[in-house]
Amino acid sequence: MSGTIACVGWGSLIWRSGRLPLAGRWREDGPPLPVEFARESGDGRVTLVAVRDTPQSRTLWAPLDAEGLEEARRALRRRERSAAGTIGCWPAPDDADAVGRDAVARWATERGIDGVVWTALPPRFGREDGRVPRLREVLDHLAGLRGATRVGAERYVRRAPRQIRTPYRRAIERRLGWTARGDPVDADVRRRS
Repeated sequence: MSGTIACVGWGSLIWRSGRLPLAGRWREDGPPLPVEFARESGDGRVTLVAVRDTPQSRTLWAPLDAEGLEEARRALRRRERSAAGTIGCWPAPDDADAVGRDAVARWATERGIDGVVWTALPPRFGREDGRVPRLREVLDHLAGLRGATRVGAERYVRRAPRQIRTPYRRAIERRLGWTARGDPVDADVRRRS
């Protein structure tokens, strides 16, 4: 796989890649990374992000049609609509400290991949960047959502790749029944999609 630049993903990037220049399909043998439902988004969803000291899940990856690592970083940053510091990459400067960087490096080296990018947004809850919510907070937050906000949050959890098995996901499935079986049935949402 010499010359390959890869993008690693675990959330909405998989089913909604947007204008990310994929050069192939998403593959299920990405690096194992510590991801969890730990980022409260502006629209009420709780999304998957890399979180230190949490159990690992096998992520997904896809090759990118990019001339090099910087082009790949810019493309992912555009898709995520985020600041430069929120995109992890390997290889990276020695002072770079994205969660999972060492695991990504081992995985990429084993496969002969030349460069890797991934979303490195921090956890956030209660409008506080860097705050990892407790499980009870996530469950109460999701259970309290109503209408289209709840449908969007449920859709995100259900669409997350099945192989992303986290403690919070198992608890969400038990309490709310939001398993990976399919999207919520809501005619209004289907018309808007």
